[in-house]
Amino acid sequence: MKAARWVLIFWVGVVVVLLAVELAEITQLFTLPIQSIIANPISFISALVFTTILALVGAIFIGLYISERWLGTGQFSSFEEEMLQMRGEVRDLKASVDRLHERERPPPPPPRGPEERP
Repeated sequence: MKAARWVLIFWVGVVVVLLAVELAEITQLFTLPIQSIIANPISFISALVFTTILALVGAIFIGLYISERWLGTGQFSSFEEEMLQMRGEVRDLKASVDRLHERERPPPPPPRGPEERP
């Protein structure tokens, strides 16, 4: 699973913009009105909840991606191996049932000649 080039460029751009805003805030090139956010508890709580939800969703997706990369070695999973083994067993059972069915089938009657027809 390889990400498209434009997706990588987009996310690198987002990270660069966020770093630039952080550096500008640290060097006091400009300041964000943080005091007004802290003064209003409802906006502070909603911002905190929104950030927490985004962090959890991001952590889930990153965890899924990392676990898929670690566990996805190109081999069959244990579930797939068991399904393939069961498929082989079913094929063997079908072949043995077909052999038994062939043994129990009575031999076909001999063909009749023209003189035996009614």
